[in-house]
Order: sequence, then structure tokens, then C-alpha cells
Amino acid sequence: MNPKKSYSPKFDFKFDKSTGILFKYYYGKISIETLITSWEENFNSDILKNDIKGFILDYTNASLEMDISEHLKIVQFYKSNLTIFGNYKIAVITNNPKDIVIPILVQSKDEGYASKPFSTIEGAIEWVLK
Repeated sequence: MNPKKSYSPKFDFKFDKSTGILFKYYYGKISIETLITSWEENFNSDILKNDIKGFILDYTNASLEMDISEHLKIVQFYKSNLTIFGNYKIAVITNNPKDIVIPILVQSKDEGYASKPFSTIEGAIEWVLK
């Protein structure tokens, strides 16, 4: 595996050529603004020009610092950017019980993409590649 990388203080992208999965690792406290701008700042980067089969967003080293109602902003963001996320699976990994609520609520509104929360990387990879 020879992943391409892009760095930021709050997140790190890694593309796995062998699986076609784009991994995004988050670090520290993540607000809704950080979550959205971290994608927007990279929409034109080479990392998103790979032959992507799906996304894995790893929050195991982060905590979501947002109101429960802000899950609707995530849903709207994905739906407004179906050229990036459309028809892909977006697996979300978190081990923090308080952080699992947001991905579950986002999943309940999926349309044009599919998302699902996981507690392990193995489960997330298996689901994305199905």
C-alpha cells in the first residue's frame, strides 16, 4: 500500500489504492464548521481525483463538538455535493458513545449516498467494499 497523503491539524486523508477507499482521519475537537470546511478545502485536490470506491471517516481520535440538530447540516452538505459523495458508501468510525448519535441520525436521512456508523475499521472496510 502506497497511500497519497494530505495533512491538516484536525484531519488527514489517505487513499488506499489497493481497496479504492479514501480514509479521512480526524483529530481533536471537531465542530460542524471544521467538518464541512475540511471537505470543501479539498474538493479540488488530487486526493479526490483517485478512483474512489468509498469513504471511511475515522473519529476514534476525535470528538464531535456539535449539537445533535447539526446532523441536518451534514446531511445537507452530502446531498449538496453528490458529485463527490453520490452513490458512494460513507462509513463513520467512532468508539465514543456520545459521538455515535450524529452518524446514526445522518444515516436515517441518507439519500443519494449511503452512510453507516461502525466501531471497527474492519467492519467499515467490509461494508464499503460490499
